[in-house]
Amino acid sequence: MERVQFQQEQMLAELKDLVQRGLFTEAEVKQIMRKRTQFENALVRRVARKADFLRYAAYEMNLEQLRRKRLDRLDLPKSKTTISDYALVRRQFHIFERALRKFKADVGLWIQYIQVAKRAGARGLVGRVSARALQLHPNVPSLYVIAASHELSHASPSAARALLQRGLRLNAHSIDLWREYVRMELHFIEGMRRRWNILGISINAEKKPADIDARMGVDAGVDDAADPIIVTDDGAKMPDEIVAAEKGGDEGEAARRAIMEGAIVKSAMSSAAKASPRIELFSQLEELIRNYPCEPHLREMLLDELYHLLHQSIPDDSEAIKMLATRRLRELTLDQAGIGSESNQSESERLVDALRYANERLVDAVSNPPNDKTRAAISTLYADFVQEWCQRPTLDAVLKQYLIASLHTLARTPDALPVLQATHLRLLLRDGTPSKQILKLARRYSRATNSPDVWLARLDVEKAANSGDITTIWSSARSAVQGFPDKREVEKVWLWGLDVRATQGENRLSSFENLLEQSMRDSSTRSIHESLLLRYVSDVVYSEGMCGAERCKLIRRLPAAYLPTTAVWERLFSFQSTRVDDAQKTMLSTIYQYWQALDGIPAAMAWAGWLVDHGDGKEAMRIISKAAAHLPNEQRAQLQQMWNSRLNGGNGEEDKGEEMFSAVEENGEDAQIG
Repeated sequence: MERVQFQQEQMLAELKDLVQRGLFTEAEVKQIMRKRTQFENALVRRVARKADFLRYAAYEMNLEQLRRKRLDRLDLPKSKTTISDYALVRRQFHIFERALRKFKADVGLWIQYIQVAKRAGARGLVGRVSARALQLHPNVPSLYVIAASHELSHASPSAARALLQRGLRLNAHSIDLWREYVRMELHFIEGMRRRWNILGISINAEKKPADIDARMGVDAGVDDAADPIIVTDDGAKMPDEIVAAEKGGDEGEAARRAIMEGAIVKSAMSSAAKASPRIELFSQLEELIRNYPCEPHLREMLLDELYHLLHQSIPDDSEAIKMLATRRLRELTLDQAGIGSESNQSESERLVDALRYANERLVDAVSNPPNDKTRAAISTLYADFVQEWCQRPTLDAVLKQYLIASLHTLARTPDALPVLQATHLRLLLRDGTPSKQILKLARRYSRATNSPDVWLARLDVEKAANSGDITTIWSSARSAVQGFPDKREVEKVWLWGLDVRATQGENRLSSFENLLEQSMRDSSTRSIHESLLLRYVSDVVYSEGMCGAERCKLIRRLPAAYLPTTAVWERLFSFQSTRVDDAQKTMLSTIYQYWQALDGIPAAMAWAGWLVDHGDGKEAMRIISKAAAHLPNEQRAQLQQMWNSRLNGGNGEEDKGEEMFSAVEENGEDAQIG
């Protein structure tokens, strides 16, 4: 309490000044004192909580906003600065300092403190807090970005560069840091361009220096150990690159031209490509360069360099191949992404050329892949590429036919991947009712493959063509995909026909039962059996037309006829608990008996929780106690903890639950179970 008393005494001068200046009344000051006392008492508890500090700081921020608004509204004459002008902001900082003494490892708290100081305009404090945070957390890239952004916003590009390069030395694989480093260098170039325009320093773009980097004396690359080479700079003098660029003669002109042509940014991108050669890095750098407000010729040169580095760094990556192939398409604006009367001829030609270039590059990559893994990935990307463009309503029909024809050429090769064939069928099906030729093609594609994707596409074609007995074809599809390794894809084939049969008016109950029996014949389809049962519960057992007696009969039949899992019983319990009828409790009790035999803890929690919610706490405790008696000590403790939390609304209190739990045990429930 002495600490609380000390903090109260520190408040007196500022509160007195607030009253004297007419910003707050005495009653309001007393209320502020009471509120602060509550916060201070919370802060001195044995186990401090971060939320208490944050609530206290938020209260002081709101109080400062109110003070400023009242000061503006009263329009008081300017006077000498008094303690109340800065005390509330100082108290916010003091609260964060106290919080960080207890929670030094909390990076989020450091960032919040920096943001509060930045909003208050405390530039020096932002720098000091950022430095302290970086000392404690040198491997957190976001702290370097925040610190560098602060320096850059106060016209200190050299300090920002040094901070980011220091961060990159310790976090060479951070994409966010490399992106911000490149952004900072772009900002530096734009700043130099404006500076030289004001100073009247010209740049002769026709002369090309023999060795730009050597003449500039600037290197932002990485050494053999992939560590950035930091440009040393003295805060009292101008950076070396600016000094070199603003010299007279050919040397200064060469340095200026190098900066304007992005030599520093290119070197930074090269360093990034060596340190972290990932497609995510190149994608983010491309987005940054395209959207950054710089000279068009500079943007073009930087993108050329970026794509060159991409091709050198990860030539076998499928995403990189697609990124290089679709470069020209991304250069088009959204308004240029279609051919029609509103688009002029030049824009249409650019689209045609860009689309043809991308398609040819991707087709070549699919036909001549570096390895089998890349071939599968690039085939999927190409299929998605064709499908995406063919679905655009503004794309000309001729271009759609061109893309589909290219896809067909790849899909009909003997070693074509199923994804190409399936996508080809779906695109042909989008145009309307399939012809005999499309139907023949679908059957040929599916003849020698167990790919669920191809068979699903064929089933869609057969359904649209209404060519025959869809049930027989669906059965053939299930048999064909049986050996496919990805059972999630196989499951789609099994579930496909359920909706088809519903549209044909056939008996859904018999359809489900036949499928469930088939899925139990092979151990490889047990996961499919579970999915079918979950669908069976949703579509049949709890359908609108099912009466209570029929539902009860089906539920009791499940464990005898099929293999219901704990997920099935959980769904049954969930559905039944929402139905209000006379048989609700009886049905839930029946479901619980089957469920608890497979997984006792969640079953007991669900059933006992329902009983408590419906006023039968004694029976609920009997269920929990009975379930706990059959569990090992560790699981028993887990059940007790979960039940305590359930009884107390998840607020962490355990007394009530423990008392009830112990009371039931003392009443002999365990003995009755034995």
